[in-house]
Amino acid sequence: MRLWGEDGRPGTGILCAPTITAQGGDVVRRVVTGHDERGRSRVVSDDDADAIDFGDAGGLFHIVWGRDDVAHFPDAGNQPRWRGPSPPPGGCRVTIFELPPGDENDLDDYVVDAMSEFADPKRPGMHATPTLDFDIVLNGTVGLELEDGEEILRRGDVVVLNGTLHRWHNRGSTTATIAVIVVGAQHDAFPAAPQ
Repeated sequence: MRLWGEDGRPGTGILCAPTITAQGGDVVRRVVTGHDERGRSRVVSDDDADAIDFGDAGGLFHIVWGRDDVAHFPDAGNQPRWRGPSPPPGGCRVTIFELPPGDENDLDDYVVDAMSEFADPKRPGMHATPTLDFDIVLNGTVGLELEDGEEILRRGDVVVLNGTLHRWHNRGSTTATIAVIVVGAQHDAFPAAPQ
């Protein structure tokens, strides 16, 4: 199953899962700025971020922004084209991730289905990407499983993932929300993707 469209937008194109309006989770408002024809700053759009659901318990990825190239300003602030969940070097992705409490098999299945090239086939849910990730816990309690153990994270904690193998768990009784900023990097374990 491919969850990312040919045009880089989640849920568009043939065989993609549809994007949804968040139900049960929070709607993420996305305000985008850009420059007008005279180079002045302005709001280009003010709308809700698209969301991709996973599983039956209310898991969501709010897709805030992405690009596969290095940004160059001034620009109009339009969403650039991008492909897939992991950007190439110089590209980026921003998502808000809602992980419901309880069984994390839904997230493990999502990782296997949507990120198969980055998933560890012997340990469902474990994955590494050729990216530098900044993960900010906005609320809830999460477990970050690594190869040498698990780190418990709470509201306000920030994780810098340097292309490391990891897996997420909700260790609380409420939905955990994590802001994820991903920057494409080079990683010896992954060959360079064609541009």
